Amino acid sequence: MNATVGDRLLMHGNTVGEGDRRGEIIEVRGHDGGPPYIVRFDDGHTGLVFPGPDAVVVPQ
Repeated sequence: MNATVGDRLLMHGNTVGEGDRRGEIIEVRGHDGGPPYIVRFDDGHTGLVFPGPDAVVVPQ
């Protein structure tokens, strides 16, 4: 998984009834665009994310 600042991260809900989470990647801390990422989620929360197999990077 590779990303650049400004890309969107989509994390699919992994349990019934849990919605997807979306956010903007504001910092890439891994080598060559790899994780971890600092993500500002659409709900205003910002956090360090190590995306799992349920996550997709959407290039901008």
